[in-house]
Amino acid sequence: MNGSIFAGAKRAFSTRNVPASDFAGLTTDAQPKAGDLVLARVTEIGHHTKIERPDGRKAKMFLGDLIIVAYGNRYAPDQFESELPEDLSPCHLVAAGGIASRALAWHDRILKPTSIEPVGMITNQEGEVINLRHYQVEDKPAAFKRPNIYLVAGTAMNAGKTTTAAFLINGLKAAGQCVAALKVTGTGAGGDLWLMQDAGADFALDFTDAGMATSYLEDIDYVKQSTRKLVNFVASQGVDSIVIEVADGLLQRETHALLIDEDFNKMVDCAIFTARDAMSAIEGVRWLGQHHYPVAFVGGVISRSPLARREAESAIGLPIYGLEQLVDPEMILPALGMQLSKSA
Repeated sequence: MNGSIFAGAKRAFSTRNVPASDFAGLTTDAQPKAGDLVLARVTEIGHHTKIERPDGRKAKMFLGDLIIVAYGNRYAPDQFESELPEDLSPCHLVAAGGIASRALAWHDRILKPTSIEPVGMITNQEGEVINLRHYQVEDKPAAFKRPNIYLVAGTAMNAGKTTTAAFLINGLKAAGQCVAALKVTGTGAGGDLWLMQDAGADFALDFTDAGMATSYLEDIDYVKQSTRKLVNFVASQGVDSIVIEVADGLLQRETHALLIDEDFNKMVDCAIFTARDAMSAIEGVRWLGQHHYPVAFVGGVISRSPLARREAESAIGLPIYGLEQLVDPEMILPALGMQLSKSA
């Protein structure tokens, strides 16, 4: 019976690293933990009307559909704030990538969350609840020759971080480099990774490849360890450069903790900051400088406004690069190269 139930369920991106052959049964006698897989039934359609599958297609959801998702917390100022449920009571689908959670609040421009009812947590052949922690990239030793590492950060959600990272990757590829893309904090979703792959990234991984459905409210030390593991893994593949994106803004819990970590800071050669307006660009560049990150240039949504670009460039003394500059090696290589030596 369980096999037929799993076969008919719509499976989410967040669960993509778990082989379907590991799905053996269900249990209702367990307390959810972040990363646990759950089979749930859609009981009311709200903001999310589709679920993002492992192959990238967004499947339309209907009332009564069974979906396979992962438990987790979510931080998204433009969408949902949610927390891990304490039991298998009805909860919500708070991300199209497949996050089961209990919504606490949401932006007033979006609909209420889609409601789901857990049928049971998914177990393996040994009867253990399947958790994403058991499905991670191999832990590699640090590479002898470290690639150049570029950090892409921003003021908040939707500042243009992922688009900037993708176009930067495309520019580095145009320069003949082997490039890896990493997203090390955020909520499990395929769109960012697929955009980076489309831009030419030779390797594109995120925190789900380190065993997390989302990074929000995860143990900070685990987030730091996972970041190092992802960096070491792609570095072991012989890449020339790594572009690391961190989610949301500089004040978000896990992103902030990672950025102020001395070991992470030592990894990064320079930063690219994305912002929506001049004032936020000024403050973001100042914050990064205070925390010893040389900023090569500013990008993101602000680059679309000539007036905002001029205001910011005048105030911070750094260029504002739009997408057309990011894909031009003659523009980005000098900018990045001038920043490779950090000041103490």
